[in-house]
Amino acid sequence: MRVRIEVATAATELAWANVLAPGRSLAYDLLAREAPDLGRQFHAQGAGPYGMVPLGHGAPVFPQVRRRRGAYALGGRGWVELGSPLFEVTAALAQGIKRRELLDWGGAALRILSVAPVEPPSYASGRGRFRTLTPVVMKGTGREESGQRTTRQAWLLPTDTEFPVFFQRNLRRKAETLGLDPEVSLTEISWIGAKRSFAVGQGAKPGAPVEVELTGPPDTLRAIWSWGLGQANAAGFGWVAA
Repeated sequence: MRVRIEVATAATELAWANVLAPGRSLAYDLLAREAPDLGRQFHAQGAGPYGMVPLGHGAPVFPQVRRRRGAYALGGRGWVELGSPLFEVTAALAQGIKRRELLDWGGAALRILSVAPVEPPSYASGRGRFRTLTPVVMKGTGREESGQRTTRQAWLLPTDTEFPVFFQRNLRRKAETLGLDPEVSLTEISWIGAKRSFAVGQGAKPGAPVEVELTGPPDTLRAIWSWGLGQANAAGFGWVAA
């Protein structure tokens, strides 16, 4: 499930460095106030056997604003989404947001107009098409075809040969983290957007938005929709369009 925060702002742009970075701090601050035990667990060791953090968010969206070269355009009315496949997490996020009137998103004041839950699609057929609004990031082995390791920061793009294998492994680890059926598969990468790098902590993470077709149990697909694709979802990467 997701929490959609309808906002309005007089700000006209964000620096690219502030497009994703504020979301993680906002989510952890909300959890610290509303569900401190969960917040401490996520921050310290994550959840499940892989230490993953079942939390995601997107960038602010202002659909009426024209894109502007060199900056991320804001203005008027728009929204920000936070989400998690765990009900107790989304409930805490929603409760925390309802106590606020403003969000400081990278120096832009976003006035909160309303807060509403957004349910995932049913995926009753066991198939779903997922298109991300933010880049999907994924690490590979850092090895050449010969098997020799060339780097420890082996960020993959969707066009790389290792990408589908590591992408699907990530999907199944997410399902196992949540105690869901892990038989979920990537069947097609149908679109790849432009490469972009965002710095959300130490160093920049490169990736690209994608549209993919997945098959799997409906509950697992709904959980992935609520969480995001690829790695670093808590930092805003791999957020799926509603």
